[in-house]
Amino acid sequence: MLPDTTTVVHRELIVALATQNRLPAVYPFRLFVDAGGLMAYGIDVAEAYRLSATFVDRILRGAKPADLPVQAPTGYETVVNLKTATAIGLDVPPTLLVRADEVIE
Repeated sequence: MLPDTTTVVHRELIVALATQNRLPAVYPFRLFVDAGGLMAYGIDVAEAYRLSATFVDRILRGAKPADLPVQAPTGYETVVNLKTATAIGLDVPPTLLVRADEVIE
């Protein structure tokens, strides 16, 4: 699933259709897993907002936006929903569960 405004707005419908059709899907944000999606792997949104705040602070203190470095996200999170995995008949490997930042049961 793409990290897009349209998919975020319609996440409940997308998750319901994927689950109904027993399709394993990996989503870009944790919100999809909270809505019942199977798995999310993406940036840590809270960290991205904190990083944005530091850039805003620097600009408000007089830094020129063109002089600020471009930075890629450094924090990523993996969230797995075991309830959804069971509902679609998928066995999640134990190695993935151990590596996940959070497992929803």
